[in-house]
Amino acid sequence: MNEKFNVYVSVDDRGAERCIRKFKRMCESYGIQKEYRNRKEYKKPSIKKKEKDIQANKKRMKTEKRSGKRSKI
Repeated sequence: MNEKFNVYVSVDDRGAERCIRKFKRMCESYGIQKEYRNRKEYKKPSIKKKEKDIQANKKRMKTEKRSGKRSKI
């Protein structure tokens, strides 16, 4: 994702604190923070796949626990 985002927030009579909160919400809605965390350090594709499998397994176990079913693996 090599998109560049320009986020403009103008400070008005309501104050700088409110504008900072607005800026944070805008960054979150555009996914800037998530993209920054992903690019912060390089992960090998094999490690990404392993982490994704672990997360999927956790999610599956959580839904099984909620439904009261346990599959025999």
